[in-house]
This record gives sequence, C-alpha cells and structure tokens, in this order.
Amino acid sequence: MALSHSVTQSHNYAVILGEEVGKRRLPIIIGGFEAQAIAVALENMNPNRPLTHDLFKNTLDSFNIELREVIINNLLDGIFFAQLVCEQNGNVIQIDARTSDAIAMAVRYECPIYTYEFIMESAGVILDEENEEKPVTKPKKSKAEAIEEMSISSLEKLLDAALEKEDYEKAAKIRDIINSKKSTES
Repeated sequence: MALSHSVTQSHNYAVILGEEVGKRRLPIIIGGFEAQAIAVALENMNPNRPLTHDLFKNTLDSFNIELREVIINNLLDGIFFAQLVCEQNGNVIQIDARTSDAIAMAVRYECPIYTYEFIMESAGVILDEENEEKPVTKPKKSKAEAIEEMSISSLEKLLDAALEKEDYEKAAKIRDIINSKKSTES
C-alpha cells in the first residue's frame, strides 16, 4: 500500500493497493482528511486525541469485535464501495463503509484488503519499469492462496458473483474451498 498526491485530481490523494502476487495496482482517489487518517496509522503516530477511526477501533475492541478483512466489493461510476468484515463471538458481521474509511480501519487492524477480479479488470493498472501507469490489458488469474485466506462470508459472495457470471468451474472451486473451511471449523 502506498499513499501519494493524486496526479489527476488536485487537492486529493491516491491510495495505491497492490496485488500480493502480480504487478497490478488499484489506485483509489481519496480526500485529504482520509489520507491523513491512513497516514497516521501507517506511520504509527499517536495523536494527542484519538481520530475518528481510532475511536471506532476502540469501540469495536470494547465490544470484542475484531475486523477480519476489508472487501472492496463494487465499483459504480468510478466510485468504489467497501465492506468491513467483522467477527464477534464467532458471528460474522458485514458493515458497509466508504472505501477510504475501510482502508483506514484495515491499516489499524493490520488486516487484509481484498477485491474482486472485475474491479481489477476495470480499474487496475500495471506500473511499468518507469513507473508509468498502463491500463490492465491482460488480467492475471487470482492466486488460489489468496482465495483460501478469505473468510467464508467473503467466499460466499465470490461464489454468488461466479454463479451470476455463469462461471460454473470457478463456482465449483469456490464451493469446495467453502466446504473445506466449514469442515475444519466443525
């Protein structure tokens, strides 16, 4: 993850998320206050008073709610949407969030951030050796390891998306991973 000034929109910043395995990057434009909230957490700074995201983390911690992962789950008209996937006493709770807020929380919890292939296909870029952005022209398949690390609820959403696209081979693989996870939890 990197944070920089936005080249395309003045007075804004870009959070650049990268694949664990692969060269694609997902640039997300955010405002200055959101960038500050992310930077404070990335740099392990301790402000005199808690920022809103610190307050929210303290609240979740007080109720024994743990943020497991963040999913950037949609992209509509250039706007990213995200969900916080939380767990409390074995119950999974999904909370809709602005993507910048979700990223700020993910940094504080040091949890993974996931997205779907269709989002990487439409908004991902590949940085070449001169650090110039190029649109993704040939998306690479996501790695099985990344899918296997996802929560069951995230996998179920991925399964729904695969079924909606009528990608039954992918759906069968995801179903098998879900069943395997469920059997190990029992």
